[in-house]
Amino acid sequence: MDRIDLHILRELQSDGRLSNQELAQRVGLSPSPCMRRVRQLEQDGVIQGYRAIVDPAAVGRGFEVLVSIEVRRDRAAVEAFERALQDIPDVIEAYRLFGSPGCLLRIAVADLAAYERLWIERLTTLDGVTEVNSQIIMKRVKEPRGLPV
Repeated sequence: MDRIDLHILRELQSDGRLSNQELAQRVGLSPSPCMRRVRQLEQDGVIQGYRAIVDPAAVGRGFEVLVSIEVRRDRAAVEAFERALQDIPDVIEAYRLFGSPGCLLRIAVADLAAYERLWIERLTTLDGVTEVNSQIIMKRVKEPRGLPV
């Protein structure tokens, strides 16, 4: 990747809805070479997709919780746990970690009561789970806005 590719990435992370014409103008290319570069970045897997950023409160998911989970440290338990997470839409991010805790989840639900139901009915009942610790997010201080490129 050269400096133009990096500039394209910065611009698209800032506004993924830019027209090719506008993007080309911002990065100093004509539209055809700009489109070729964007398509190549997509084909190479550098650009993995485009998404709308949705206000969680507007869709009834303004209560967010970071949850650390310990899972029994054997392959079958970890794999079963990770598969089960795919079926819980309230889990919007999940990471397997080195060390302790073994897993970190970001959960978005309507309110504390909804989280309590999820905690009781789903999280604590997953195979291999030995501990669940919750940290309620008070305020989002910095929004995810892409990678520094």
